[in-house]
Amino acid sequence: MTTTGFGIDVGGSGVKGGTVDLTTGELIGDRIKILTPQPSTPDAIADTAAQIVRQAGWAGPVGITLPAVVTAGVARSAANIDKSWIGTDAGALFGSALGDRDVSVLNDADAAGIAEDSFGAGKDTTGVVILLTFGTGIGSAVLHNGVLLPNTEFGHIEVDGKEAEHRAASSVKEKKDLSYKEWSVEVSRVLTTIENLLWPDLFIVGGGISRKHEKWIPHLTNRTTVVPAALLNTAGIAGAALASVTKTASFS
Repeated sequence: MTTTGFGIDVGGSGVKGGTVDLTTGELIGDRIKILTPQPSTPDAIADTAAQIVRQAGWAGPVGITLPAVVTAGVARSAANIDKSWIGTDAGALFGSALGDRDVSVLNDADAAGIAEDSFGAGKDTTGVVILLTFGTGIGSAVLHNGVLLPNTEFGHIEVDGKEAEHRAASSVKEKKDLSYKEWSVEVSRVLTTIENLLWPDLFIVGGGISRKHEKWIPHLTNRTTVVPAALLNTAGIAGAALASVTKTASFS
């Protein structure tokens, strides 16, 4: 496999990209960040991605994440980006904007999941690994022995009559002014519901609140081991770069 790749991670506030060492998942050189254009329309984001690639001087294939469900290269939802993305053939759009090169487009949580599974907190684990990112909502990624099950939406599963992310997103903790111990009760309920369905071998928890994992992971009461994400804000870029060279149907 190619030893370097290029990934772009599209977020609500910033579009970030960089060259990645695909043997370690580490960035080679500086991360490039441009503020997400407003409105964050498909054409505006595609132009921003092209600017990042030009600035980096990258000539090969590119992997790009979107905060959206992505099937066969088409965006089916839009979270924290303009709603005009829904139904957009993102693969074709980015491919054209980047000079008709090979482009792989995938969900942002899926990108973080494959990066953590390959290079980070899940690299030494076989079986089923589930990444959950806690932020405004809850993002998810499921992998089995390194193979991604794309576009899972565990933030929307019902847990005791309420959507998981309405119980346990980090935004809920802030809104309700919960202590870490109080919030961990809700996180445990969500994790227990998921593990009763899929019986994972490992949970990886990400999002900004994972930086303070020592304040809440020890309070969790679910049965599956829970560890903090290792790659943090570079996971999306690393996962996108990896997707750009694996050429699996999940990412195309």
